[in-house]
Amino acid sequence: MANPKQPDCRPEQETAGKAYAATEHRFALGTKGTTETGIEMPDSPFIERCPDEFIAFAGELADANGRHALGYFQTSFEVIHKADDSPVTVADKDGEELMRRMIRTAWPAHGIMGEEFSPEGEDADYVWLLDPIDGTAAFVSGMPTFGMLITLLHHRRPILGVIDHPALRQRSIGARGHSTLFDGKPARVRACTRLEDAVLLCAGPNYFFGADREHFMALADRVRIVTYGGFAFSYGLLAAGLCDLVVDGGMKPHDYMPMLPIVEGAGGRITDWHGGPMNWGSMEEVVVVGDPALLDPALDALRPDRPR
Repeated sequence: MANPKQPDCRPEQETAGKAYAATEHRFALGTKGTTETGIEMPDSPFIERCPDEFIAFAGELADANGRHALGYFQTSFEVIHKADDSPVTVADKDGEELMRRMIRTAWPAHGIMGEEFSPEGEDADYVWLLDPIDGTAAFVSGMPTFGMLITLLHHRRPILGVIDHPALRQRSIGARGHSTLFDGKPARVRACTRLEDAVLLCAGPNYFFGADREHFMALADRVRIVTYGGFAFSYGLLAAGLCDLVVDGGMKPHDYMPMLPIVEGAGGRITDWHGGPMNWGSMEEVVVVGDPALLDPALDALRPDRPR
């Protein structure tokens, strides 16, 4: 998630940012055709069930990166600010490289994309999408709500998502054809049909700008409880039935892609602020509801001029 001081979350000055921008241009999820490089867009079958070995391996990635991150957590280390003013640390970079080495060894035919380094084999059928530390601001502040995000894409669609919080020892796993798990137990969203009864979680209103911030605050004024600072933690809580609504901005593909199998596998819905599906080319704003009855009222508040 980009730093809220800068509306543009995909800085062209950054190598990883360039990679995301180029890939986003070439791959519009769910479309067909030929890219500018002559590669035919995928029209291959989308698997109905994520293989168990991929789920187990994602757990190994999370375990290894979690141990690595905890070695730096609440210690002194250098914090570098990228072109968009978002922080990055040696824990981010070394953690991503650690997971990349594991993937190259275990699944050499798979592609890899991460927040900190350039893509490898992004045209492969299976591509791992990595965010070694989500909520770096929390991490450098010594707050345990930082996490890590792992997604496995099959033909550009997420079939596996992991949210891991090593300092809290909490993990959410969602996989196509499987029930979402929260701390190893089946997770399910809860019923909540009215905004006035809803608990809303958000990284912070400073991730929205101009009219978007006004519309978000209008939504926040209608719900029962608003809590800020959750970052990826919020999505696992919603899938587990502990909150009702998550609204965020400044999201990149590695931020929202893992949420799709986790939220949907628990019975929730995730869309952009126009009610459209989240995919590689989606806008940066995300709405997640546990009870589908909340979706239209939330979207009406966030996009009061949207067509109905």
